[in-house]
Formats: sequence, C-alpha cells, structure tokens
Amino acid sequence: MATVTFDKAQRIYPGADKPAVDNLELEIGDGEFMVLVGPSGCGKSTSLRMLAGLEEVTSGAIHIGDRDITHLPPKDRDIAMVFQNYALYPHMTVAENMAFSLKMAGIGKEERRTRVEEAARLLDLAEYLDRKPKALSGGQRQRVAMGRAIVRQPQVFCMDEPLSNLDAKLRVSTRTQIAALQQRLGVTTVYVTHDQVEAMTMGDRVAVMKDGLLQQVDTPLALYDKPANLFVAAFIGSPGMNLMKATAKEGKASIGGYEVPIPREVAGRMSGNEVTVGVRPENWQIVSADEGGLPVKVTVVEELGADGFLYGTSDVGGTPDNIVVRVEARRDHQKGHTIYVTTDPAHVHVFDTASGDRLSS
Repeated sequence: MATVTFDKAQRIYPGADKPAVDNLELEIGDGEFMVLVGPSGCGKSTSLRMLAGLEEVTSGAIHIGDRDITHLPPKDRDIAMVFQNYALYPHMTVAENMAFSLKMAGIGKEERRTRVEEAARLLDLAEYLDRKPKALSGGQRQRVAMGRAIVRQPQVFCMDEPLSNLDAKLRVSTRTQIAALQQRLGVTTVYVTHDQVEAMTMGDRVAVMKDGLLQQVDTPLALYDKPANLFVAAFIGSPGMNLMKATAKEGKASIGGYEVPIPREVAGRMSGNEVTVGVRPENWQIVSADEGGLPVKVTVVEELGADGFLYGTSDVGGTPDNIVVRVEARRDHQKGHTIYVTTDPAHVHVFDTASGDRLSS
C-alpha cells in the first residue's frame, strides 16, 4: 500500500521564528491524487520536499505505507520527483534522459529500453526519442520530465508546480493529460500548485495551506460549497466568494439596508454581533430597485461568451465593498449603471469576523 501519512510533521528553518510547516497531519490514500495549494510561502513546497527527503523533518514523522521514511535518504524512499524546471540533460536524447535514473540504478539495457518505450507511448513521445531537449517545445520537455519519473515505477509521484513554466493554453491541456495519466497508472501523487483552478480540476482531494498550517482538506466541491474559514472561502473559487461584513441581530445579518436571514444555530456560535457574510458570484439574482436588493454600482463588465461577470461596488456604511455577480451572456449591462441583487438564504455563508471560522452548517 502506497499511502502517505504526515504525522505532526514540522519543519523549522534555522534562525526562523516560526515553522515553515507546522504540525502537518494529513493522510493520502493509495492511488489518490492529492493537491497541496496555497499562496507563496504557505509551506506547500516545503511539505512536498519533506516527503521527498529534500528537506529535513524537524519533528514528527512521515510514512509511506508501513515504512517510516522520515530520516531515509531520498534514493531509498521509492519516490519520483517532477520539478518546475525540467532539469533535462541537454547533451542527451529524450530516450537517454528518461533512462538515465534506471542506468544509475543498474537496470539492464533491454529492461531500460522496454520501460522507456512504454512511457513514451503513454506520453505521445515515441517519435521524439532520438531528439535532444532543445528541439522540443516546453510542453514536450515537461512530458519528458514526466516520463523520467514514470520509468522508475515509484510508489509515489511528487510534483512541484510542474506546469508553471508553460503558457496558459498549454497548462490547461497538460493538466488534463497529467490527471488522466495518473488515473491510468494508479500511482499515489502529491501535487503542489499555487493555482486554485488547477487544484480544483486535478485533485481527488485538495489540501489548502496558509502560513505553514493546514486549513482544510476535502474534495474540490466540498471546499467550494462549505469552506471552513474566511481564508478558504476567499481562496477557492474564480472569481472568489463575495465577503461582506455585517451586523447580526434578531436572526438577520444587516449589510447596510439589506438584510439576509441567517440560520438560528449560527447565533449560538457567534463571539459577538459582527459576522462576515459570503455569497458566490453565481448565487446573486438581479432584481428591480423596488424589490429591496443590495445596490451595486457596476465598474467593469467582463463578457466571456457563455456567461459574464459584473464587477462593482456597494457603498455599505460609507465603505465600498467589492461585489462580483455572475450573469447570463449578452445582457445589456453597462459600466456606471446601478443594479440591485439579492440571494436565496440557503446560499449564504456566515463566518465569525473575529476568528474567521465558519458559523453556518
């Protein structure tokens, strides 16, 4: 079983006043595609490098299956790493690059050739085996780096932002190929990215990190539908969730003159009257001015073809809040217009403003 377990794993760099990764507890199932996501400096790459043996574990432990690999050297962990930069040998052909680690491991020539050809078929690289890296595109070089990992037949793939050097269109197609390939191979994969769209589209589960701490781990849709705190709510989703400060009173949250009913159980979890109300862009409904909606002055209209987004501000209590509303395409919305929006209370997320924790069920 190639399960991966972080058991209170911690990494403190010399001279640092706080851990880069703080007591990480995370279990990754056999064959699972787990994505670690978060902003720069959140500890996701450090966590991956701890698993790969490239960073020391200050305290705690890491297991692959029943093996404690916390202090094993990288070569003994049965892990294959795919880096952000391709790290290909420019003087070697594609086939030689893919076979190099096998050659160093003492595997015979015929076995090396068989594994390289099999990986090349999986990655559509068979016609490029005799070329050198300089004759390949960025996407092809990244597939060679993937092939070099595949031929080793490891228990775990570790991928550290492997698509960040590719252009936007190629990233979309390559991430689809990687996800399909991982499912076909069934190898446990830990994938690091700062791109939450990439995380949501690739991962079986997604672990969201901030300041070295694991914030929430769940399926992509569960993270989207029930974020555990304000950070996850703001980070997951493109565009992100609309978050507005409100005052809770008598079972309602007041945003200026607009009131949103909140569940009864929320009141018992509040530390005060100040809450933050969250609404996804697609959960707003545009209504007429006399229906008592939240007024939003449109500043940007973004047409995407199939749908569109209205970006605007709502001057609540004298302080403008940025609001994003998803709308049907080709509607006559103009910059400078004021629209009125409302939402179904079932789609309202309520958070404690002080702690950031989710209050709604």
